[in-house]
Amino acid sequence: MRSALCALGAAAALALLPAGHARAEGQEPDRDFTVEDARITESSGLAASRAHPGIYWTHNDQDEPRIFGIDSRTGKTVATLTLAGVGTPRDMEAISVGPDGDIYVGDIGDNLDGSWDHVWIYRFPEPKSLKDQTVQAKQYVVKYADGPRNAEALMVHPKTGRVYIASKNEDGGGLYAGPERLSASGTNTFRRVGEVPWVTDGAFSPDGGKLLLRGYFSAREYDWRDGRMEGDGTSPGAPFQGQAESVTYTLDGSGLMFGSEGERSRVVRVDRPDAPRTAAPEQATPGDGDGTPTPGSTPAADQPQGSATKGFLVLAGATVLVLGVKRLLRRG
Repeated sequence: MRSALCALGAAAALALLPAGHARAEGQEPDRDFTVEDARITESSGLAASRAHPGIYWTHNDQDEPRIFGIDSRTGKTVATLTLAGVGTPRDMEAISVGPDGDIYVGDIGDNLDGSWDHVWIYRFPEPKSLKDQTVQAKQYVVKYADGPRNAEALMVHPKTGRVYIASKNEDGGGLYAGPERLSASGTNTFRRVGEVPWVTDGAFSPDGGKLLLRGYFSAREYDWRDGRMEGDGTSPGAPFQGQAESVTYTLDGSGLMFGSEGERSRVVRVDRPDAPRTAAPEQATPGDGDGTPTPGSTPAADQPQGSATKGFLVLAGATVLVLGVKRLLRRG
């Protein structure tokens, strides 16, 4: 049932794509790609590798303690990391790479909205080689100063290394800042520092000046100054996706990568024509810098969508059904 409903949402999303838009895959890194690994059915987080340009880390939202490295050139898994030193995950929902080169995984989901008095963050160094391997991870206990809550977005600031979590609520959630340094020996209390919309994932830009938050139907990019969001944010032109669960910036900051759950799920790039480029190690900056969309990318500006209204209603209905069935399955 879940697969059928996700497929319905994906079909509606594809119907909304502009006619004649190129969908080249496997030619360059950091372009649209399809997740080929049959083990990845509920990709709930996405993070661009710092050590391996063109590679994206993801994970299922309820799974064994393992992370997948996917090559954006092919959509194929090139590394499966099994985490040692941690317990059994309850609901892994987010992933981020910090300035120290460590990968942070947020086991922060709580579908009953506050049934667990604590959640966890797992942290381990990004491996130097891409292969199937076991990595030793640290486990951090996390609590919120104002009580338990559900969350699906974890972001590590690329300059300060501070960890932030955005809680998930249909009526709006909160942005929580962790301590300056996480402690593996005690409880890490996260404190509310801002208000956010309905969020399923988020990411900081590589230069640390922007915070991107996405939900099921939209995304907002906010200015980030002195540890706070500023303004109402702007829309980057997020694509419609059946189960919109993940987002990250490309390593050079020139684009946004939007992912979703489901078998053979799509990751769709949205260009940032005016974004400052941060040169990736041993990798040329994608695009020619004139704001023209490159093959396999999605323009950030709004474009005519033809039967967008009809398709959006179909997508919205399918997504609501998916969420309802998913919640029932997990409670059962």
